[in-house]
Amino acid sequence: MADKTILHMLTPLKQMSPFDVNMALDAGFDAVIPYVDVTNDQVNGLVQDAIFSRPPRLGPKTGIFIAGRNAGQALDWIDESKKALVPPFGCSVYADPAGSFTTAAAMVAHVDTMLRKEFNQTLKGLKVAVFGATGVVGYASGVIAALEGAHVILAGHNGAKQVSESAREMQDRFGVTVEAVDASTEELKGDLLKRVDVAMTAAKAGVQVISSLLLKDAPHLLVVADVNAVPPLGVAGLDVNSGRVKLGEKTIGIGALAIGHTKYRAQFELFKKMLESDKIVSFDFRDAFHLAREIASAS
Repeated sequence: MADKTILHMLTPLKQMSPFDVNMALDAGFDAVIPYVDVTNDQVNGLVQDAIFSRPPRLGPKTGIFIAGRNAGQALDWIDESKKALVPPFGCSVYADPAGSFTTAAAMVAHVDTMLRKEFNQTLKGLKVAVFGATGVVGYASGVIAALEGAHVILAGHNGAKQVSESAREMQDRFGVTVEAVDASTEELKGDLLKRVDVAMTAAKAGVQVISSLLLKDAPHLLVVADVNAVPPLGVAGLDVNSGRVKLGEKTIGIGALAIGHTKYRAQFELFKKMLESDKIVSFDFRDAFHLAREIASAS
């Protein structure tokens, strides 16, 4: 009998996302088992139950998938999962809470690709505004851009306090310098957009963050990307299906479904990499970004 590939899916929420379950099964796992209402102190025990019940040679065929809705918690659970391994017993670990790590990776990858193709630029040294930065997609997008060398500015829709806390966490966890600003009014958003090269919006669905008037008054803006596919879109004038929309004389917009297509492929391919690897692997949004950039640049 062929060795079974088994994926244990952990979430602190009351249910596991059907999206993630479907993706894992379609990628080829023989069995996908969700664990809900998981607490921080249960991760170690669950991982050790998974690894000790199989011979060491089946470590690469045993996976832990970390879900939820919190970037910091998901990253902590990766660390906790790794600490639980007892060589030669092991397993692979992959975090993508609410699919947001792959969504963020896809958004930044499309921005990076557009900058290279249209402006012969990279993210390094550019000023990048992130709207919706307290959410997990915005958080991961900001970290990825900062790690790529961008000067990242987190825009707080209800003031600077919450985004300042996110900025400090990013600095402490990843060693990146991130700015946090108040963007609670149209005037403040306008002031911010006038001094940035890139804007990425990851606000709640159905909330317009950047109006056509704000776009018109943003002379240095090269690329705008939005992950909201529910009208009104996060950026006025975007085509949700398009990976390239002219928004004025210079600015190019990237729509949510174009980003979503890359996100879907990246998540699927990371599951496949878990399945096909003959060694223990670990994936987070940084791995998703490298894969998403390959996908976006080839599209």
